[in-house]
Amino acid sequence: MRAFRRAAAVVRKLPRPELEELARSRRLRDLPGIGESTERVIVEALRGDVPAYLARLEEEPVPEPDPAAAALRAALRGDCHSHSDWSDGGSPIEEMAAAARSLGHEYWALTDHSPRLTVAHGLDAERLRLQMELVDELNERAAPGFRVLKGIEVDILEDGGLDQDPGLLAELDLVVASVHSKLRMESPGMTARMLRAVEDPNVDILGHCTGRIVVGRGRPESTFDADAVFAACAATGTAVEVNSRPERLDPPMRLLEQAVAAGCLLAIDTDAHAPGQLEWQINGCERVARTGVDPDRVVNTWALERVQEWAGR
Repeated sequence: MRAFRRAAAVVRKLPRPELEELARSRRLRDLPGIGESTERVIVEALRGDVPAYLARLEEEPVPEPDPAAAALRAALRGDCHSHSDWSDGGSPIEEMAAAARSLGHEYWALTDHSPRLTVAHGLDAERLRLQMELVDELNERAAPGFRVLKGIEVDILEDGGLDQDPGLLAELDLVVASVHSKLRMESPGMTARMLRAVEDPNVDILGHCTGRIVVGRGRPESTFDADAVFAACAATGTAVEVNSRPERLDPPMRLLEQAVAAGCLLAIDTDAHAPGQLEWQINGCERVARTGVDPDRVVNTWALERVQEWAGR
């Protein structure tokens, strides 16, 4: 996605006759950011064709969801975990928000990473404050019935502390706390780490709790005392995230059923890093529907005012 965006930015600056001449002479790749795939798309678009890359994607069949999952998806009013190009997402905040609204959401939480996750260009306190100001401006211009929530996906540090200033976290609408480092800690240490985070009053959602990856070479689950962690979530009103990314699908079903049995609230989130990924909520809905949990236990079936009251903001 970033490659296509870079190519589009380069092409947009060129007069069409110059662009057409570069295409005819097969010199498009002389331009910065233009590679084999982007060159092919540009040539096809200049001919007036739908690029084969796009046509192939559009032809892929979309499976029909289970009726119970579809009903749960229809009940969702928002998405509580997603990213923009301020951290490791590929799209501006405005485009992510517009995509969320087009899906029928009433609110969308912007939860870019905290500073420790340098590979994801996480936000330090200064950048987070700037982003919060931008979100306020967006909300002033937004049409009635939709709101961008100021949030963060804050790293849970090795001792269970949070990777951002507590006072600043308290100003946000929503805080997702996730483990991104030292995923292979021994179970007692990981349990203590997660418990401290869950019990922090600033934390609203425990993100992708096992850290697993289920595609490619994959990544095994982190080990922790699920009984203790889910009991703490239930006691504090911290929602357990049902991460809908196809490569995560976290927590696995046995732990999701355990969280439901423990009385935990749930948040069905996409962890989207691009506008199209906001459609992934159906993945989480299918898994949650199999547990038979009351949809009212899913926090993003709630109206905005109830979400804000639950988050204590």
